[in-house]
Amino acid sequence: MSGFDKVVNSYEEAMAGLEDSMTIIAGGFGLCGIPENLINEIKRKGTRDLTIVSNNCGVDGFGLGVLLEDKQIKKMVSSYVGENKLFEEQLLAGELEVELTPQGTLAEKMRAGGAGIPAFYTATGYGTDVGKGKEVKQYDGRNYILEESITGEFAIVKAWKADRFGNLVYRHTAQNFNPMAATAGKITVVEVEEIVEPGELDPTQIHTPGIYVDRLIQGTFEKRIEQRTVSQA
Repeated sequence: MSGFDKVVNSYEEAMAGLEDSMTIIAGGFGLCGIPENLINEIKRKGTRDLTIVSNNCGVDGFGLGVLLEDKQIKKMVSSYVGENKLFEEQLLAGELEVELTPQGTLAEKMRAGGAGIPAFYTATGYGTDVGKGKEVKQYDGRNYILEESITGEFAIVKAWKADRFGNLVYRHTAQNFNPMAATAGKITVVEVEEIVEPGELDPTQIHTPGIYVDRLIQGTFEKRIEQRTVSQA
C-alpha cells in the first residue's frame, strides 16, 4: 500500500494493529451491510475485551454474534439487541456490559465523533433511564440532555463499490450506519464487493470520500437475511 492507494491484499493485513481492549465502530443494521469478513478476522485473531459500537450484535453464529462465542466482547454500545440468545445469556450472567442508546442518538454519536464535535444536546431520552445522570439544558421551553460523541481505534465498514483511493459507494439500505462509522475510526477499514480504478466512479455518486478510509479490501459475502417470509401461492 503506497500513496493514495488504500488496497490491501489480506484480511490479516486489513486488521493489523488491532489489540485487546480497543473500541471498534462497526457499520451495518441487523445483518444488512455488515462487514462480515472483517468481523470473522477479529474472531480469528482472538482479540479480547473489546468495546463494540454498532446498531446491534448480529445473531447467533453470524455477524458480531460470532465474537460472543469466545467472549471477545467486553462492552456493547447499541440500540437493538433482540435477536441473539447468547447475547442475552451473557448479559444476564453479568459477563457482558451493555449500553443501550437510542438509534438516532447512536448515529449522531458516530457522526459527531467523526466531525470532531465532542458532545451535543438532544431531546431523545430525557426523562428516561437513558438521560439519568446527564447534563440537562432547556431551549425554547424544551429539555435536552447532553450526549458525548464516540470514536474508536478502529472502524469496520461494508460498502458496495470503491476505487483504489478509497472513495466509497453504498448500495440501497446497506448504506445505513456505514457512512457515520467510516468517519469515526482512527483507522477505518472497508471491505467492498468491487474495486475500480480512480476516475471510474461518478463523483456525484460517492457517499464517503477516500480521505476517511485507511485500508480497503475486496471480499465475497454471504449477505444472510435475518428473517424471510414467503407467501403461499
